[in-house]
Amino acid sequence: MSGQGAGPVPWLPRAIAGAASRLYGWEVGRRNRAFDRGEGVTTLDVPVVSVGNLSVGGTGKTPMVEHLVRVLLRGGRRPCIAMRGYRSRDGVSDEAEEYRESLKGVPVVAQPDRVAGIKRVTESRSHGVNQKGDEGRIDCVVLDDGFQHRRIGRRFDLVLLDATRPFTEDALLPLGWLREGPASLARAGAVVVTRADRVADRGKGLMAEAGLWAKRAKEAGLIGACAFEWVGIEVTEPGGAARREPVEWLRGKRVAACCAIGNPGAFLGQVGEAAGDGLVESMVLRDHDPYLDETVARVSAMVRRNGAEGLVTTRKDWMKMRARAWACEVVRPVAGVRWIEGGDRVESAALAALG
Repeated sequence: MSGQGAGPVPWLPRAIAGAASRLYGWEVGRRNRAFDRGEGVTTLDVPVVSVGNLSVGGTGKTPMVEHLVRVLLRGGRRPCIAMRGYRSRDGVSDEAEEYRESLKGVPVVAQPDRVAGIKRVTESRSHGVNQKGDEGRIDCVVLDDGFQHRRIGRRFDLVLLDATRPFTEDALLPLGWLREGPASLARAGAVVVTRADRVADRGKGLMAEAGLWAKRAKEAGLIGACAFEWVGIEVTEPGGAARREPVEWLRGKRVAACCAIGNPGAFLGQVGEAAGDGLVESMVLRDHDPYLDETVARVSAMVRRNGAEGLVTTRKDWMKMRARAWACEVVRPVAGVRWIEGGDRVESAALAALG
């Protein structure tokens, strides 16, 4: 066994990481017991559903939030998205910008005080500030990464568990990557094992494990599984012109890849599958890297030394990269949710929770 932790601070000696993990777990339990009693919880005038997880990043919240918002729109609801806006730069969050690009017209609140942000947006819309009448009103909220943000009361918690980083083999921060232990799944209205297509039979096993903790979700038949499939790619040329291509366009192209996300392995694996032998080199940056001059120079050097025709990255990364000049085409996959099990039930339950 290694003498160091395996979580976000792997250089920390394992004994110290373990002690800190136990202290962290005690504090998480104390806070959750207070929230269970209703202490510090604000109930908004509009109903709230949350999409979250147990771990730090990388479970696929963004494509799932986008999918859920589209389900709500098709169901006649008028949602807004609320998020913390993690590591925003110049007041702009890359995650929020990604939502604004893909979900035109859906309001996005990105600030640490989500209660104040939601109230400001819902009140301005309800008073007709935008001169849109009822069409401008917001009648529900989707919390991005809201499972631990319990200060906002919600009617439904959708919790994602990544099959490529199973919670059953993880530990609490900082020893591991978990923000809460599996007992917290008791709060979940539904649990979805994501990327279940990438780990053979492990997805089924994780669904069964989740059911041991998420008893309410299991009794309601709301433990499901999904895959995140590329449904197309967006290509931006060096001159700035953008176009849409099928995923097959990547096959045979000589490309490099870079990303600054919570679970880079899953993304890079999909790049390799799409580009085949054309993937010549990849670079993993720290989560939410702001792409300052030094980083841009490193990525550009990788492209040049490999003679790459294109640079493949995520849409989230592109929100920070697009202000830069790139000497090759920059490619971003567009991911969609493909349900493997339980999709109809989970979607119906989320809609029903909103009334």
